[in-house]
Amino acid sequence: MIEFLRSLVLPFADMVSSPTFFVEVLVGGIAAGLMYSLVALGFVLIFKASGVFNFAQGVMVLFAALTLVGLMERGMPVPVALALTVAVMIALAFAIERVVLRPLVNQEHIILFMATIGLNFFLEGLGEQLWGSNVKRLDIGIPDESFSVAGVLLNKLELSAALTAAVLVTVLAVFFQRTRIGRALRAVADDHEAALSIGIPLKTIWVIVWSVAGIVAIAAGVMWGAKSGVQFSLSLVALKALPVLILGGFESVPGAIVGGLIIGVGEKVAEVYWGPLVGGAIENWFAYVLALAFLLFRPQGLFGERIIERV
Repeated sequence: MIEFLRSLVLPFADMVSSPTFFVEVLVGGIAAGLMYSLVALGFVLIFKASGVFNFAQGVMVLFAALTLVGLMERGMPVPVALALTVAVMIALAFAIERVVLRPLVNQEHIILFMATIGLNFFLEGLGEQLWGSNVKRLDIGIPDESFSVAGVLLNKLELSAALTAAVLVTVLAVFFQRTRIGRALRAVADDHEAALSIGIPLKTIWVIVWSVAGIVAIAAGVMWGAKSGVQFSLSLVALKALPVLILGGFESVPGAIVGGLIIGVGEKVAEVYWGPLVGGAIENWFAYVLALAFLLFRPQGLFGERIIERV
C-alpha cells in the first residue's frame, strides 16, 4: 500500500524537478484542449438551437476536411479550395434544414437524434464516394516542426491550431452570448412553438446555426487533418467532444471551452506522468473516466443548470 501511494506521489516530484518539460506537456495539453473545444462547440450550437445531440457533427468534421483536401488535390489553391469548402458546408446546412429538420419541427427530441444518426451515415458514405477512402495528407503551409523558447520546445503546427481554435471559440462565444441571433437561438432551444409565436424565424435560425457548425467543422477538420492526416478515423475525434460536453454542460459555450482545456491538459499530464505506472495508454480513456465521475456527482456539468422536477 505504501509503495502504491509512493508511486502516485512520485510524478509530482518529477514535475517540480523538471519544470521545463512540465511546461511543454502543459502547452501540448492546452493546444489539444482548444481543438477539443472547437469540435465540442459544433455540438453545443446545434443542441442550443434544436435541443438534440447532433450525432453527425464528427462526420461533418471529416466531410469538411475531405472536401478541402479533395479540391486541393485537383489543383485548386488553398484559399480557393477553402472558400469552396465553406460554400459546400453552407449549402449542406440549407439542405439539412429543408430535407431533415423542417419536416420534424416540434417532434420528440429522440426523433431528431435518430435523424442525425442517419445523416451521419449518409455523409460518411457520400464523402467516401466523392473523395475516396485513402488517408490524405493535408498541407496548409504550416511546417510540423518545433522551436525552442526559453528552453521549452513548442510545435509550430500545434501552436497555430491552438491560436486558430482560441480565436474562433472567442468569436463564437461573444456572438452567441451578446447578439440578437444568440438570444433568438436560446429562445428556440427553450420552446420551438413559443419562439415561433413571437416572430423568431425558426427555419432561418436553424440554417444559421448549422452553417456556423459547418464552418466550425471546417476549422476542426483542417487542424486535425493537418496534424494526423485526413482519414475516416477523424470522425472519432468527435467522441472526445462528448466528455468535454459532459464536463462543461451541453448548452454552455464557456463550458465547452473549460471542459476542453480540462480534458486536453488532464489526459496529457496523466499519460506522461502516470502512464508508465499502468502500462501507458491513459490518454485513450482518461476523458471518459473523468466524464463518468461527473455523471455520478454533477450530471449537469460545470456550467449546466441543475434540473429540479417538482412532484
